Amino acid sequence: MPEIFVKLSASDRREALAVAAAASGRPIHLLDKDVWLVWLLDVLFQSPFGEHLVFKGGSSLSKGYQIISRFSEDVDLTYDIRALAPDLSGTGLDPLPATRSQEKRWTKEIRSRLPVWIAKQVMPRISAALMEQDLTATLSTEGEKVFLEYAPLAAGSGYVRPVVTLEFGARSTGEPWESRTITCDAAQSVAGVVFPSATARVMRPQRTFWEKATAVHAFCQQGEFRGGERFSRHWHDLAQLDRAGIADTAIADRALALAVAKHKSMFFSEKTAVGELIDYVAAVSGALQLVPSDMALASLSLDYSKMLDDGLLMGDAERFDTLLERCRDLEARVNKVK
Repeated sequence: MPEIFVKLSASDRREALAVAAAASGRPIHLLDKDVWLVWLLDVLFQSPFGEHLVFKGGSSLSKGYQIISRFSEDVDLTYDIRALAPDLSGTGLDPLPATRSQEKRWTKEIRSRLPVWIAKQVMPRISAALMEQDLTATLSTEGEKVFLEYAPLAAGSGYVRPVVTLEFGARSTGEPWESRTITCDAAQSVAGVVFPSATARVMRPQRTFWEKATAVHAFCQQGEFRGGERFSRHWHDLAQLDRAGIADTAIADRALALAVAKHKSMFFSEKTAVGELIDYVAAVSGALQLVPSDMALASLSLDYSKMLDDGLLMGDAERFDTLLERCRDLEARVNKVK
C-alpha cells in the first residue's frame, strides 16, 4: 500500500527526499520546498476560485512544461481581472483601460480589492487544508503576497529560504493558458510514496517568453532590477525557452508580442536610467535589449553565481559568458522581426 508523503514523520520524509536527492542530484532542501509548492498549487486550483486563477512565470515553465530545470522557488498567480473587477474591466478577452487616468483608477481599485479577496478567500482555504491534513506551517500575508513558512527538513546555503511565496496579481486575464499536471520533483525517484500533485491552469510559455523578455529589456534600460535578488533567473529562462523552440514561436506571434507590450505600457510603465519612458511596443518591434552593460552586468553575474552555488540550476546550468552569448543571438533574431 503506497504511503502518503505528507503523512510521514519528519525523519521518514527526510529519508524519502534523501533517496530522491541521490537519484536526481537536487539538494534535499530544494526538494522539500518543491513539495510545499506543489501542495499549495493543489489547494488553490481545487478551490472554488481556482477556475479564475492562472499559474505563470518561471515556476510555471519548470513545473507545468519542464522547459527549464531551474528550481521553482515561488508561485506567481494571476486572478482574472474580470472576476475581481467586472465593473471596471467588463467581460472582453483582453481588457485594458482606455486612458492613463482610467488605468490609475483600475490599479487603485485592484490594489484595494485584491488583499481583501486574499484575506477572505485564499488564507482561509490554505488554513483549512493545513488543518484537515494535520500539517504544520505558518501563514502570513502582506499586501498581494501570501507566505507559507515551514520547518525545513535540511539546510541549504541560505540563498533559498524555507518559505513559499504566493504572489498574486489581478490586472490581466492570464490568457492564453492551458490545463497542465503538476508533480513534485521527488515523485519519480521514490517508489511506494505518493507525493502531492495538482492540475492547474498554466500560462502558455509563448506569453511567458514575452513577459520575461520585456522585464529583461527594462533591466537593461535602467541598469538595475527593482525586484531584489534572484533576477538572473530571467536570462536563464529566456535561454531555455530558446533551446526548447518556444522563443521562435513567440517571436513569430506578433499579436501576442504587441498585447504584452501594450499591457505593460499601460499597467507597468517604467522609466530608463535617464528618466525617459520605456517604450515596450518599440522594444518588441525591433529595439529589444537583452544584454546589459557596465555595473549592471557585474550585478547580474554575481546573482547568477549565487544561483549556481545553491543548486538552483541543474544539468542545464551554463557558464555566464555562454548565457550572455545566447542572449545576444536571441536579441538579434528578435529584432529582425518587426
